[in-house]
Amino acid sequence: MNLLACEPAIDGAAEPRCAEMTTLIDRDSELVAALRRGDPTAAEDLVAAYGDRACRLATRITGNAQDAEEAVQDAFLSVVRKIETFRGEATFGSWIYRIVANAAYQCCRGRRRRSADVSLDTLLPVFDQRDHHAAPVVDWSTSVDDPARQTELRLVLSAAIEELPDDYRAVVVLRDVEGLPHREIAEILGLTVVNVKMRVHRARLFLRKRLEAHFSIAGVDSLPGARGSEGFEPPVQILEAAVESKP
Repeated sequence: MNLLACEPAIDGAAEPRCAEMTTLIDRDSELVAALRRGDPTAAEDLVAAYGDRACRLATRITGNAQDAEEAVQDAFLSVVRKIETFRGEATFGSWIYRIVANAAYQCCRGRRRRSADVSLDTLLPVFDQRDHHAAPVVDWSTSVDDPARQTELRLVLSAAIEELPDDYRAVVVLRDVEGLPHREIAEILGLTVVNVKMRVHRARLFLRKRLEAHFSIAGVDSLPGARGSEGFEPPVQILEAAVESKP
């Protein structure tokens, strides 16, 4: 049975605020109790409460609505089947989103497009022995805050994210869009913390390279000898919009 269909996310969708947390906790307690009792409408209530955000997260990781829908349905079935394992050590919402993220990641691994087998080394910028760029790079940082440039940045980042292998896109979404710590990402994806940090670092390098290439073509002055990706984090709001804008 098709529990839900993942629709394109609406930019700027509001997240729960602190003032709503009491209502959220009460709702979750009732929902958990209903799932444990096996109430006939509990699964539908689960979809109504968490379906939109679960779809948004899964779409960000998988890159398309069809795979996201499959991942979310698998995740929600797991939630229903494993509800007795929920001990309340984390919020119910956090527990659900970890299951959704893992299901989306496993979906990516299952389809494993040929591009995922391409070494990211062929796409990354080249550094010298002092960890400086071997070629001049572009100082596009002032463009990030320019409203006139933000649509342009979103389109460039969206295309760059589409080029990332699935494994790298997943960690960027979880770290730079969802804001999860490295340890939690490692637990969700079944990786070591060191491996997660490495993938985040390399993915950011790739995104930076694509931004540099774009602004170089656009005529922004270059700055020789700039350091690698040290201190670089993609602009979160623009990155969020970029992952939402993909078909």
